[in-house]
Amino acid sequence: MTADVKAEIVAFLTERLGGAQRVDTHISTVLLGRDRVFKIKRPVRLPYLDFSTRDLRLQMCEREVALNRRFAPALYLGMRRVAREADGRLALDGGGDLVEAFVEMRRFPDDALFERMAREGRLTRDMTERLARRVAAAHDAAAADTARGGAASMREIIDSMEASFHAATPAPLSEIEAHLDNLRRVLDEKAALLDERRAQGCVRACHGDLNLRNVCLFEGEPTPFDCIEFSDDISTIDVLYDIAFLLMDLWRVGLSDLANLMLNRYLDARIQSEEEGLPLLPFFMALRATIRAHVEGAQGHVEVSRDYFELSRALLLPAGRNVVAIGGFSGAGKSSVAAALAPLVGPAPGARIFNSDRIRKRLFGAAPTDRLPPEAYRSEASEKVYRSMFDAAERVARTGWPVIVDAVFDRAPDRAAIEAVASAAGAPFLGAWLDLDLSQRIARVDKRTNDVSDATRDVLQAQAAKETGEIDWMRIDAGRKAREIAREIVAALPPPKS
Repeated sequence: MTADVKAEIVAFLTERLGGAQRVDTHISTVLLGRDRVFKIKRPVRLPYLDFSTRDLRLQMCEREVALNRRFAPALYLGMRRVAREADGRLALDGGGDLVEAFVEMRRFPDDALFERMAREGRLTRDMTERLARRVAAAHDAAAADTARGGAASMREIIDSMEASFHAATPAPLSEIEAHLDNLRRVLDEKAALLDERRAQGCVRACHGDLNLRNVCLFEGEPTPFDCIEFSDDISTIDVLYDIAFLLMDLWRVGLSDLANLMLNRYLDARIQSEEEGLPLLPFFMALRATIRAHVEGAQGHVEVSRDYFELSRALLLPAGRNVVAIGGFSGAGKSSVAAALAPLVGPAPGARIFNSDRIRKRLFGAAPTDRLPPEAYRSEASEKVYRSMFDAAERVARTGWPVIVDAVFDRAPDRAAIEAVASAAGAPFLGAWLDLDLSQRIARVDKRTNDVSDATRDVLQAQAAKETGEIDWMRIDAGRKAREIAREIVAALPPPKS
């Protein structure tokens, strides 16, 4: 495609949009109209993609639409053609010879991008939870690939960055080389786990570029877009490496609480358990940050590149495991304290939280905010819930990842059981009991809407009459802010084991 033809096509499509803002990237020309977007692929050939011929660009437009519709079916309208009619005029989807293909999308407001929302403090817990569930569903639906991924693909990424960092350095070369060596050291430690996950079907056709810049709020729904369509090797990856980009991005902009929430709701929503892979997350997040450091440096964004590089190094700092149990009667604020505590415990993005209410809902096949019938709270059902919770907590703690268990724990055998879980996993334990008088707890429960807990005033009254036995856990006044309580718990944590 010559420059003259490219200019003719851009002018033609701009007119069809009724005027457009033009944005050029290294692989695309994007025309932003009032309510539509036309995306034209540039005729380039790079080490990782080939758009050099018209037929290749047409194929990639078709792939872009098909792959992105997994995440954003309402956003991607389809692949369109610009044709040359017999009289020489250009026509949309005409019967003449194909001149160029492009992708048509619906446009969303610039302020709907998650990156902008995150920086402006408009990104909410509800949006984060819904995005986590959407990504989890896409990963569950994706086909497994045992030919790609694994330790070898991670090693190729690190090796490719080593050469390119010499052209754009966010730090002295000695620091870069030391960091890349550190990445390789961690990779060697985790290689067997990476290859085992590939064999277990954890490498799947993913988004591939799942960061805050590629998620928007579209028609009220968190919507990933602009996935990798040009390379199956880049997009077919460990599912945790896919979501690690979002986790790293949230951590980078200071939203550690949302990063932890994203992780926990993603794991809650997955059909296939991914918790054995949690020890890979610091490496995955650090690698994502290292890649961004290189990309930003290559674009001349020196300060941003340096920030990513420093983050990537910090993410690899060693951190140990803990098991923390948070108990107390309904309305004491256990879940709020757990959410505030989790980002502060262990490596980024923080602890895995197991909540008895969420586990109960899942065991009964209900959504988190659905109300369960009374029989779901009979003693035999509760025993099953606690047994499932303890098994899950031990499984994660044995991997070396920190765990927070959030439940009433009003029975001495349950308190002893969670301590035994920590002991069996070789993890330091801390139990925290939240004290709050009945009237305050009732006031909190009365204010709840769409809550995962089914507790009512009657439930609270019944709990108050129970005999809990001696509680030798750390006793905490729960009439304070959750963040303040979380800091008190962190200060009391025993030294973690590496």
